[in-house]
Amino acid sequence: MIVWGGTDSTSNFNNGGRYNPSTDTWTATSTSNAPAGREQHTAVWTGTEMIVWGGAYDDGEGTRHPPGGRYNPSTDTWTAIATSAAPAARASHTAVWTGTEMIVWGGIYYDGSLHFLDTGGRYNPSTDNWMATSTTNAPEGCSSQTAVWTGTEMIVWGGYNGSNSLNSGGRYNPSTDSWAATTTSTVPAARVGHSAVWTSTEMIVWGRERLFNRQQRRPLQPLDE
Repeated sequence: MIVWGGTDSTSNFNNGGRYNPSTDTWTATSTSNAPAGREQHTAVWTGTEMIVWGGAYDDGEGTRHPPGGRYNPSTDTWTAIATSAAPAARASHTAVWTGTEMIVWGGIYYDGSLHFLDTGGRYNPSTDNWMATSTTNAPEGCSSQTAVWTGTEMIVWGGYNGSNSLNSGGRYNPSTDSWAATTTSTVPAARVGHSAVWTSTEMIVWGRERLFNRQQRRPLQPLDE
C-alpha cells in the first residue's frame, strides 16, 4: 500500500510511505522531484507506478493547483507528467485506471465563485499525453462523486452540484468517447461523501455525508501555475 500527500490542517505534505503487510513495515517515499504537497487530489495504480494528479495547496498568497507526478516504487523515483492539453485545474474530482489510461473527471474550481466541472481528461503514461473527455451528454458538473471502472466503462455517480447532493450519474466509454446516463429508477437517495466499489457485475454504493454547512465551507482554490 502506498499513501501520499494530504494535510494536517496546517501543512500540505509531499511525502508518503509504502506499507508491506507481509513484514508489517513502512518505507518512506522519496521527496526528490516529488510533486508539491496537496490535498483533495487523486491517485491511481497502473501496475508499475502510482499517478497522482489534481488537488490544491495554499502557499500563503493564494491557493495553487500543482502539476501531477508518477511514482515508481521499484526505483523510489518521481517523474513529472505532461501539463500540455491536461484538463483544467481542479480538486475533489475522481480518477480511475482503465488498464492503459487514467481518466479524471468532475471536481471544483474556485475563482471567487465556485465552478462545478463536467469536464475531464484521459492520460496515457506510455506516451505522456492527455486527451479531453467528451462533454456531450455528460452528467452535470459536481464534486465529491464516486467513480468505478467496469473493464469497459467509467461509472460516476452522486456528488454535490453547489446546491444539492445528487442521485444521478453517467457511464463513460473511452473507446467511443461517449456518455450514457445511469437510470434514476429505484435509485438510492441523493448523497455525497459516499463510497463505491465494482464487483465485476455491479457497482455498490454505500453511506453518505450530511450536507450541514457544506455551502458555508470555502473550498481550496485551484489555480493554474
